[in-house]
Amino acid sequence: EVQLVESGGGLVQTGGSLRLSCTTSGFTFDDYAIAWFRQVPGKEREAVSCFSNWDGSTYFADSVKGRFTISSATAEHTVRLQMNSLKPEDTAVYYCADIKGYCSQYPMAYEYHHWSQGTRVTVSS
Repeated sequence: EVQLVESGGGLVQTGGSLRLSCTTSGFTFDDYAIAWFRQVPGKEREAVSCFSNWDGSTYFADSVKGRFTISSATAEHTVRLQMNSLKPEDTAVYYCADIKGYCSQYPMAYEYHHWSQGTRVTVSS
């Protein structure tokens, strides 16, 4: 059974940092990319970042470039999203999801197979 389990998230002030972790099981980690999406009420789920364990490709949304980094710990089957210089507009529920292969230039939620439970990130002004 495929599982993606998130940890991290919470409440932070503007300019602060948080780290999200996505620990996976049930598939060959090295063959997959893991992406982070976020969603606010009334809006579509948007891609934030992606890391491919298959070819090392990455993706960052323009809104987070220079502030967020993504890394993969193969031995732990875990991908982490480090979020620095957080802004109120980063407030959302964050999800991780998997796709076989590489990170596309424009990750779309419908392309991804399995999803984590979601974790709330709130950035206060």
